[in-house]
This record gives sequence, structure tokens and C-alpha cells, in this order.
Amino acid sequence: MTKPIVISDPYPRTLELIFTKKKFKELKSNYTILSSPKTNKKRFYENNIHKATFILGQPDLDKALLLKAKKLKAIINVESNFLDNMDYNYCFEKGIHVIATSPVFSKPVAELALGLTLSLLRDIHNSQQSFLNKKEKYGLEGNLKASLLSQKKIGLLGYGDIAKALTPLLLPFSNDINIYDPWVPNKIIIENGFKNISLENMFKTCDVIYVLAAITKNNFYLIDKKLLNKLKPQSLFILMSRAAVVNFKHLINRVKKGDIYVATDVFPDEPVKKNDPIRKVKNILFSAHRAGALKSVFEEMGNIVMEDMKLISKNLPPRLCKRAERETVGLLRSKPVAIN
Repeated sequence: MTKPIVISDPYPRTLELIFTKKKFKELKSNYTILSSPKTNKKRFYENNIHKATFILGQPDLDKALLLKAKKLKAIINVESNFLDNMDYNYCFEKGIHVIATSPVFSKPVAELALGLTLSLLRDIHNSQQSFLNKKEKYGLEGNLKASLLSQKKIGLLGYGDIAKALTPLLLPFSNDINIYDPWVPNKIIIENGFKNISLENMFKTCDVIYVLAAITKNNFYLIDKKLLNKLKPQSLFILMSRAAVVNFKHLINRVKKGDIYVATDVFPDEPVKKNDPIRKVKNILFSAHRAGALKSVFEEMGNIVMEDMKLISKNLPPRLCKRAERETVGLLRSKPVAIN
């Protein structure tokens, strides 16, 4: 029996990154793999897309190419953000699943978000550096600017997969969790035990704000100086999703006032230039877009890909990867990642 064909085009990932040796062996045992070249991709797809049952990657696929894809059952995006680079409507019309592996990142991003929060509140990172510089302060003197996460008023901008992984980690500290997400009904927020809040009130009243929203064509620079200037003194602003949601110039100007604390895992341009002025800004805790990048997480990506491919092969819906939604996927404007 002829094995189904998988076009492998996972850049910036590799198959060796996202599959364990055992899963990679299983993949090759059950499917014929055609690897896309680094150049002349369009010609490759014109010559081969008609053979494929699955595409493992996120290539540019216009309608003319997709019209050739008579056997195609699914496009599996392992970059993990739906990109503005294919004819999604055609896929929906023809029953071609478009799914992404983003759920694997939710828990590790949430855990790092909590870690950054605690470090900001208790000044863990600066205390370490002070000790290394032989300038440590003991006892109360080393905690004059510190505070507890317990009983803080928390705001979540976005209630997607990351937020749903983060809230169980926050609840032992505070149940005062307030959510702004125009794509989520108030009923769902309330039924989960949280409160709906306007964006303006979030910035005015919350002690800790997490930015967890996907980037869309409607929310570029949503967080600007008007909102940032509403932040309470001593409040925390933690950016874990996409840099384009925030006007970084305005953010830096706000941080320089010296009365708020920021942590960010993402930046407008990555890698950040060695001479970028942001590196010298105080009160920012930096993480180099590493929140979800763990070996175990990439291997879990391969696991859920394999499981959903098995389901789709049986004409069943995928259950583990995130499915592109007809109503919203066309609004998403994620910038492709360049570094794993």
C-alpha cells in the first residue's frame, strides 16, 4: 500500500527538533516525506503539492497552488502562529484543516511569566547581581522596595491559551483576576470565576498586568502612551505575547519615569541589536524570547502533530493542535519567528 505523502517545510523548525527519535522513526515508517528546498519553493510546490496529504510547515500557499492540492487533508503550522500567507477561505471551503502547534507553548510561557513576576516583586535578579558585586543587603534593608504577589489586583490582556495556563498559577496568590478580551464573551469570563474589565480600567487599577494577546490587524500599538500613563506607581507590566501590541518607544519613555516595573520576553526586532538603547533602561527585566523554547516543548510539538495526523487520516477532526477559525484567522498578523 502506498504511504501518504507529507511535505516537510517546517522552517525555522526542523523535523529533528520537533520529533523524538522514536516519533521521527514512526513518521518515516507511516509516511513518505518530501522535503521542501530552501530556494525555488514555489516551483517545488507547483510540482509536488498535488501528491501531498499533509503539509508540515507554513509555506506561502495562494489559491492557484491550493487548487492543485487534490489530496491535501491538513496544513500543520509548526511555527505556531497563523500567518497571513495562504488562502484560508479556500481551505475552509474544501475541508482542508489548518492547524497550529501553539498549545504546547502555553504552560512554559505561563510558568516563566510567573517567575518574572516574582523576580520583579522580590527583586531577585538585582539581589543576585548585588551579591556577585559584593554589595548585597541583608534582611529588611534588602527588601525595602519588595512586595508580595498575594492579594494583588491582576489584569490579563487576552484570555487565550496562555492566560488559561497562567490563571491556575496565579490563583494561589490572588483571586482578583480581571480580563479584557473582546473575542471572549463575558459569560465565559464570569463562569471561570474572573471579572470582565475595560482596558482603561485595567491600566488604572491593576497592580500586575500581563499582555497575552495575539497580534491582529486591529491591535497594532494598542498599548500606547495614553494607556501606559495610566499605570499605577509600583505596578508591574509583563509582556509575554507579541511585541507589536505595544508601542515600545512609549513603553521605554514610561519606564524611564522610574515608578513602574516591566518584564518582557519579546521585542519589536529580534535579535535585539547589541547597541540598542533599551539594554540600558532600568526597571526592565529582560528575557530573550525564550519563554516557550524548551527541548521538551518542541518534542511535545511532534507528539501532538503525530496524534492529530492519525485522527485526520481517519477523517476525524484534530483535537490537540489549535484550529484556524474562519472568522478570526484573517485578522491575525503575527510576525514569523526567525530563531527557535
